[in-house]
Amino acid sequence: MLGARLTVDAATRRLRAYLRHRAYGPQDRLEPERVLAPKIGCSRETLRASLDVLEKEGLIWRHVGQGTFVGPRPAYEPIRPSVLAEMASPADVLDARLLIEPPIAGEATLRATADEIIVLRNHALLSSEAPDWQAYEQADDAFHKGIARMTGNPLLIAFLDVLSSVRGRARWQRQHDLAFRRARKKEYASQQGRMHLAVVEAISARDPEAARQAMLDHLSAIRTIMVQEL
Repeated sequence: MLGARLTVDAATRRLRAYLRHRAYGPQDRLEPERVLAPKIGCSRETLRASLDVLEKEGLIWRHVGQGTFVGPRPAYEPIRPSVLAEMASPADVLDARLLIEPPIAGEATLRATADEIIVLRNHALLSSEAPDWQAYEQADDAFHKGIARMTGNPLLIAFLDVLSSVRGRARWQRQHDLAFRRARKKEYASQQGRMHLAVVEAISARDPEAARQAMLDHLSAIRTIMVQEL
């Protein structure tokens, strides 16, 4: 096959030309190897060797599991949620939430629609009636993400998605399950459900300070219960 016979030097020249003609911007991601190799006209093995050459020259950089990017490797690479999940303790997660989520609740009072408030109230009611921690976590996750979506800010929504991903890991789940059981299921769900409803009422009343305080009270209560189990 012609593609398999192409030398690394020839493939590297073609790859350089391809990058120039496509006018990639800094940190743009290249196509996967299975797509790029036929375009260059070489085997994937030869393509990898060519990519090695360009990486040594600082023209591209590669991140395992994420892809190949144009330009020099950045000084700082964002940590993936799966890695954060292994690094962060339940207390770390709650401390981050205490810093981020009360202001988000305050911002939601300025932007939430009537329909969004109805949906949020339903999530709060579901959390208060949760029969087990899985049901509570599902309703609670939807509640907090719903508040972030009310802001219409994609960065705030992304922050909550990352926190949700970390919360979904086994370490958090085991700790929350223990807290849920020891605090008595119905009492725990009922208490946090009431706190959820307090946040909803503040958002509905368009009261930023009340919403911030209600969210702070809710997260502080959870942190106190969970840290006692550490």
